[in-house]
Amino acid sequence: MATNVTSRMSTQHHEIDQILKSFKLSEQQLLMVMFWMRKEMEMGLRKDTNQEATVPMLPTFVRSLPNGKEKGRFLALDLGGTNFRVLLVRFHPQLVKRVQVVDQTYSIPQEVTQGPGEQLFDHIVDCIVRFLSNLKITERLPLGFTFSFPCNQTALDQGILLKWTKGFNASGCVGEDIVQLLREAIQRRKEFDLEVVAIVNDTVGTMMSCAYEDPKCEVGLIVGTGTNACYMEQMKNIEKLEGDDGEMCINMEWGAFGEGERNQFAEFVTEFDKLVDQHSLHPGKQIYEKMISGMYLGEIVQNILLHLNEKGLIFPRITAHRLRDRDVIKTKFLSQIESDYGDLQHVHSILEELGLPCGSEDCVVMREVCLIVSQRAAQLCGAGLSAVLEKMRENRQLEQLKITVGVDGTLYKLHPHFSRILQDTVKVLAPKCEVDFLLSDDGSGRGAALSAAVNLRCHNNQTCIEGKQARKSKEYPEVSTNPGASLTGCQDE
Repeated sequence: MATNVTSRMSTQHHEIDQILKSFKLSEQQLLMVMFWMRKEMEMGLRKDTNQEATVPMLPTFVRSLPNGKEKGRFLALDLGGTNFRVLLVRFHPQLVKRVQVVDQTYSIPQEVTQGPGEQLFDHIVDCIVRFLSNLKITERLPLGFTFSFPCNQTALDQGILLKWTKGFNASGCVGEDIVQLLREAIQRRKEFDLEVVAIVNDTVGTMMSCAYEDPKCEVGLIVGTGTNACYMEQMKNIEKLEGDDGEMCINMEWGAFGEGERNQFAEFVTEFDKLVDQHSLHPGKQIYEKMISGMYLGEIVQNILLHLNEKGLIFPRITAHRLRDRDVIKTKFLSQIESDYGDLQHVHSILEELGLPCGSEDCVVMREVCLIVSQRAAQLCGAGLSAVLEKMRENRQLEQLKITVGVDGTLYKLHPHFSRILQDTVKVLAPKCEVDFLLSDDGSGRGAALSAAVNLRCHNNQTCIEGKQARKSKEYPEVSTNPGASLTGCQDE
C-alpha cells in the first residue's frame, strides 16, 4: 500500500512539474528577452519605426536631474491607482532635513475610475480643494503632477493620454491633454488656481526623487500594481526629436512589450497568462506587465491552481467553483506564503482563510506555484532592466558602468524574494554594469514636485540645458513651457 501511495505521489509531482515547466526560464531565454527588449527600444526611438514599436519610448522633456539646490514650496498630485494623493512639498537646501512633506490620500471609487472623464477630474479637484482648505493655503502654487498612465508628452507641461491601464477606463480622456483636463476642472470649481509646471510618470518621479539623494541615479523602475522603467537617454539617439546635445529622460512604458502580431515575446506567454489577458479590462494590451506586476500575479497563480484542481492534483476536498471566483488569490498572499519557511502552518492558515481546506501536500504545491510565478516575474523584469543598463553603457562607450537604479512599488518592497531575484538576474545578464538599487522615498509625490522645481530652477538659470537648448519634435506642435516667473510661494527667502 505504501508503495502505491509513493508511486501515486511521484506521478502527481511529475505532472505538476510538467505544468509548471513553462515558467522556468533559462539564462539563454532571459538573454533573448533582453535582446528583444533592446530591439524594441531602438525601434521606439527611431523616427521611421516608433509607431510600430511595442515599447513606445516616450520623451518626457525632463532634461536635467536635481542638483540639491532646489528650493521653495510646491504642490504635487499623484494618480496611478485606486488612491489619489495630494502633497505639499517644501525644499530647504540649507537645512539638514532638506525636504518636508505634508500629504493626504483620497480614495477613488471604481465608478469614478470607469465613468466619465469629467467626473474623474472633478473628483481630483475636489480632493485638492479639501487639502488646501485643511492647510489654509490660499496662494497660487506651482504644481507637479505624477500621472502614471502612458502619455505622449509634447512638453513638460503637456501630455496626451495614449491609453488607460491598471483598471482605469474613464471615458473622454484618451487622446486628450491630461493637464488641460485638470485645468478645465479647476476652472469649473472657480475656487482656486494652480500653475501646472510638470506632468511626469511615476517612474520619472521615482528617478528624480532618488537622484536628489544619489547623483548616480539615472534610471527609474516601478514594480508594484503595474511596472515601467525610465532612463536618461542621449538626445542624439532620440531620432524622433530634433537636437543632438544633452540628454532627456525617456519613459519607456515597457509594460506594453509583447503586444501585437509581431510578438517575439509570445513563446513565453503561457496558457495561464492568456487567461489573465482575456479576462482583463484591456485584452491584448500590457502583456509584459501582466506577467510581472502585482495586479496580475495572484490571478496567474489562481489559474494554475484551478487547472491543477481540475486534474485532481491539488485541493481534492474542494469543488472547483471556489477557484473560479475572481480575485480569490491576491498577490499579497504570494508574499505571505513565500515568507513561510517552517512547517507550512502559515500557508495552511492562509488557505483556510481563503476557503481552500488543504493537506500538507497541498501547502507544498501552493508554495511551489507561488515561488515559480514570482520568480519568473522578477527574472523577466531583470531581463528588461539589463537591456536598459547595457544600452546606457554602450551609449557612453564604457567598459564598466556604475549607476544607481531608483526603485518604487509594493511588489519590489514587500515581496520576500522579488528584489533579490531581480538583482541577481541583472548581475548575470549585465555583468559589465555595477548597479546600486535605491528604494525611493515617496518618489511618486516628491519626484513630481522635484520635476517642477528643477524646471523652475533651469528656467531662471541660462546655463541649464532646458533653458538653453529646449528641443521640440518636428511632428509635435510648438508648446510653451514657461512656468511663469510670477508664481507666488515658489521661492522661499
